[in-house]
Amino acid sequence: MSLFRSLLPAKLLLCVALLAAPACKTNAPDPDPTTSTTVLVGSTLIGDYSTTVLASRVPTVPLVGALVKYPVRVYRLTYHTTTPDGQQTTASGAVLVPTTTTAVPVLSYQHGTIQPANENQAPSYYATGSEVWSAVSILASTGYVVSAPDYLGYGASKTLPHPYEHAASLASTSADMLRATREFCQQQSISVNQKNFLLGYSEGGYATMALHKYLQDKYATALPVTASAPGAGAYHKSAFARYVLQSTQPLAFLSTYVWVLNTYDRIYKLNRPYSFYYQSPYDVQLQANLFGPVPTQQSQLFASSFRQAVLTNSDAALTASLTDNDIYDWKPTAPVALFHGTADDYVPFFNSQDAYDAMQARGATQVTLNPIQGGDHFSSVLTYTLGAYGFISRY
Repeated sequence: MSLFRSLLPAKLLLCVALLAAPACKTNAPDPDPTTSTTVLVGSTLIGDYSTTVLASRVPTVPLVGALVKYPVRVYRLTYHTTTPDGQQTTASGAVLVPTTTTAVPVLSYQHGTIQPANENQAPSYYATGSEVWSAVSILASTGYVVSAPDYLGYGASKTLPHPYEHAASLASTSADMLRATREFCQQQSISVNQKNFLLGYSEGGYATMALHKYLQDKYATALPVTASAPGAGAYHKSAFARYVLQSTQPLAFLSTYVWVLNTYDRIYKLNRPYSFYYQSPYDVQLQANLFGPVPTQQSQLFASSFRQAVLTNSDAALTASLTDNDIYDWKPTAPVALFHGTADDYVPFFNSQDAYDAMQARGATQVTLNPIQGGDHFSSVLTYTLGAYGFISRY
């Protein structure tokens, strides 16, 4: 699930089933911002929501409800983007527009893990209780046009497998949604300024980091990043894999790590049998149902062939699929605020520490690390939300 959703009752917590995985390169051609055609396909009005209605959606956190300033109008957009293998497809997302004549910034909000069974929680459905319906709508009402991509595998592209924790496609799909949002605002005469902010937690934090680098590399002039605040993402994917396979304590997120491995096996065309990754009987069970139950002890789940390949770097193709998704070691030129709970038991804190250290070593001067002391993956969400909002409000 995503960060903002946790502001509602406990049911939001199950959204965060994440196990963030870092970024990958795609085979799709890089866009040329100077020649790119429009990406917007169409738009549908979902509804208009008053300040009173918006404030009532987070009754358990009055402080957040008190931030409401403008009514919000919500649309579902469809737009062109590419799959990991470079094929064009149509994706979707939600755009939340505050009712004001003032030129406001655009904020790209990347949601957290959504299991396929809960596909209707994707932003473009604007489902009651979903994260965009609750605190993200309040964020929009403070004065941001919010661009909320569904990602591939949800909404208009739900017939495709979601490329879970694949940085390159998370980044490109989110960037194309941001492009579509700005095209829509121009089409509808919605007044926006040139500022672009990026937020997201869990898988959304990972997607936010990947998106920031992608925009800096490919759209530095057309879509410059003003500031980003990624939260609790697994930016150091190769180190994360070693952490998993060396762990002796129970790991509650192993079912989602299976999803990560399946994604990489497919996208990188590793084509390994399930028995390469998993012990019996889980190799057979997971081939029949990727989202079936698994043990919490990694030693009971993973096959020795996989464990040795990762820990010794003896399988070049597998190692490349992991390191290709490392998104922690680069130099952002716009401000970045990293947030992470120090007791995160889903995505260890070292992911943000490693990113901060690597960026500092590369000479980044506007990167801050904001440890949430004692916070786990779920209890840190509210602190992240308020901290990220406070951070972008400075710009």
